Amino acid sequence: MAFPMNAFRAAMLGLCLSSGQAYAGGIEVSAPWTRATAPGASVAAGYLVLMNKGTEADRLTGASTAAAQKVEIHEMRMDGDIMKMRALPDGVEIRPGETVTLKPGGVHLMIFGLKQRLLPGETVAVTLSFAKAGQIDVVLPVQGVGAMAPAPVETEPPKVSY
Repeated sequence: MAFPMNAFRAAMLGLCLSSGQAYAGGIEVSAPWTRATAPGASVAAGYLVLMNKGTEADRLTGASTAAAQKVEIHEMRMDGDIMKMRALPDGVEIRPGETVTLKPGGVHLMIFGLKQRLLPGETVAVTLSFAKAGQIDVVLPVQGVGAMAPAPVETEPPKVSY
């Protein structure tokens, strides 16, 4: 999906795409991903890992994307035998030294009003908003429909045999 943005944000987004990580104000974002959607689906979920490497607590307060009408922070939890989902309008706190994982079945980003279907191999650009760190641009690679985790990130170049 190609959506217009200013040159600085585009350059930062390119850095995020190449490294799989983004960093601002003590907050490090890693392992971003989302799932492919079925034809006609208007919602998706986004997942990632947030680590606060700073000395003060911060809070993920929201997110946005040009790929959809709105993004909200949600939580799924068990209430007895029933799985319930609710919006977290106050966001999610990340204390110093703490890691918060947005994952299936827990806290996650709900992406509403998709403008087109998400297909494996594509990406979705998302801007995360933090109370202190400000905005951090990340790219969510689209995994298969049933994915439960991001695709492994290659840390070494492939080995060549002769």
